[in-house]
Amino acid sequence: MKFSATKATTATAAAVTLLALSASPASAFAPLQQHSQTAAAAAKTPMLSLRAAANDDGDDQGEQNNNVVRMSQALPFVAAPKMLDGTLAGDVGFDPFGLAGGTVDNLMYMREAEIKHSRLAMLAVIGWPLAELFDKPIADTLGLPTELTNKGLSPSLLNGGLDKIEPAYWVAVLALAGIVELESAKMQEQKKATYVPGDCNFDPLGLFPRDKKSQIEMQTKELKHGRIAMMAVLGYVVQEGLYRTPVVDETPFFFHPLF
Repeated sequence: MKFSATKATTATAAAVTLLALSASPASAFAPLQQHSQTAAAAAKTPMLSLRAAANDDGDDQGEQNNNVVRMSQALPFVAAPKMLDGTLAGDVGFDPFGLAGGTVDNLMYMREAEIKHSRLAMLAVIGWPLAELFDKPIADTLGLPTELTNKGLSPSLLNGGLDKIEPAYWVAVLALAGIVELESAKMQEQKKATYVPGDCNFDPLGLFPRDKKSQIEMQTKELKHGRIAMMAVLGYVVQEGLYRTPVVDETPFFFHPLF
């Protein structure tokens, strides 16, 4: 298979990036063991712990007097934001743009959004290349039109092709999203301060651990995989938007057998 110089450079860069991410996800996001020990103590009532930290002006004054500054685990040379106290899973004091805000309610809103985007990204990062690999062969076998674009790209805002998707699919997506949101709201109402962002009462296989330390570890792993997946999906979008070539063909060593 022959590639142009530009494509070869792109493929090499993509390979190095993905290999680096897969080789050292822990260093990119957090030392899991250290974080687990910090967060497990407050795992039962994360929102209560955060609210106590946010309202505890006396302790803040004491820290200032003693010149004690809690440093970020992700960026050890800068101070950790006040709201990121290590209570939440995956929290390593990394918020350079201050998106978490200065209130617990805003922090919980942003964490809920992060988890939902992470879960969608983990589904998309698998579904996107699978569609480009198998949609046309399956459609041809069943005598149906393919949903891919003319160039074999997965349908998206930049690639086009969304008009080919059946309306029933969008109705099903909206219905499923509504069910998840309703269940999430139900859990928030039932658990109040003990609610953990992302809890939508869905664990049919019983994979969520019973003990608090293991729960924090699993939540942290979910966030790490989700954050990498969000970057990977962004890579798909940019790569196909620039080169107009399916990602499975642009970097075939990730998606096709080597021999």
